[in-house]
Amino acid sequence: MKPIGPYSPSRKAGGFVFVSGQIAAEAQGVAAQTEGSLKQLAAVLSEHGLTLADVVKTTVFMTDLGRFAEMNDVYAKHFAEPYPARATVQVSALPKGVSVEIEAVAVTRPVEP
Repeated sequence: MKPIGPYSPSRKAGGFVFVSGQIAAEAQGVAAQTEGSLKQLAAVLSEHGLTLADVVKTTVFMTDLGRFAEMNDVYAKHFAEPYPARATVQVSALPKGVSVEIEAVAVTRPVEP
């Protein structure tokens, strides 16, 4: 997916890969947008030879935290223990009118438990 602004989808620095917020503009509903965002995130990570298992921190942006459980159910299917650290923040709006955006930090060397 081509960025919609003057930013990089990801940057590698100091043993980490920082992935810009990923959205699923074509998806409808919180669950589908979460799924799509995580698939986009995985695709960006794969360009660096990484997977979601290498993610150590995520930030989830939502326009309605009342729908948190829907997002969390999908999110939980993509990560295993030890789970990445995570913050979830409610915002007033997201690009392209989506309800969910997810950014991440991944480590390029083995993660310590």
